[in-house]
Parts: sequence; C-alpha cells; structure tokens
Amino acid sequence: MSTTLIQFAERGNVLSIPDALKNAGFTILVVFAVLCLIFIIISIAGKIFSATGKAEKPAAAAATPAAAPAAAAIAEEEFSSGSLRLKGCDEKTAAMIMAIVSDNTGIPLSELVFKSITLVEDK
Repeated sequence: MSTTLIQFAERGNVLSIPDALKNAGFTILVVFAVLCLIFIIISIAGKIFSATGKAEKPAAAAATPAAAPAAAAIAEEEFSSGSLRLKGCDEKTAAMIMAIVSDNTGIPLSELVFKSITLVEDK
C-alpha cells in the first residue's frame, strides 16, 4: 500500500492525504463556527438578562445619597428589606449608625440589611 493513501477499513474507500486534510479542515471549521455561534447567543442572552435585572431595580436605590442625607433616604424609599429591632436605642441614633456603617464600608445603604441595633452600656 502506498504512503500517500489512507484506507478506511469500514467503508473500503481510499482517500489521498490532501483530500483527508481537506475533510479534517472543513470539520474543524464547522466545529469552530458552531462554537462561535453558541458564544454569540450566550453573550446576547446575558446582555438581555442583565438589562432586564437593572430595569427592575428602583431608580431611588441607584442614587442613594451619602452619609448626611442617608436618614432621609430611608424614609423616602418605598421598599423594605425586613424589620429592624432597636434595643435601648432611638430611631435617630439607629439611622446615624446605619449611615456611618454604609459610609465606612462603601456599601450603598440600599444594599445593607440591619436585623437589630442594640445599645451597649459601658461598665
């Protein structure tokens, strides 16, 4: 048998090396084209889902004010992320503590969830 021929046992066909390389190249191109198509579809779907998620967030949450007007922003927002228990602390002090925590951590106040604020007495 010649070195320039490749024989397929299952079909009994004989292909030359250039023909076999053409078939392999075409197959590789088809695989890469399908992979690129899948990548494009996934990236478009991701952009659609991220745009949909951004549209559902309230506009007031995106423009949360800094530390001083943070207490006013809490009263203006229409949504609630749970209940806050105050133990030995008034609402004005609790609002100031929440604003300070938000400012020091750099996390917007709309993304923080406080469960309870307790006054600790010095002994």
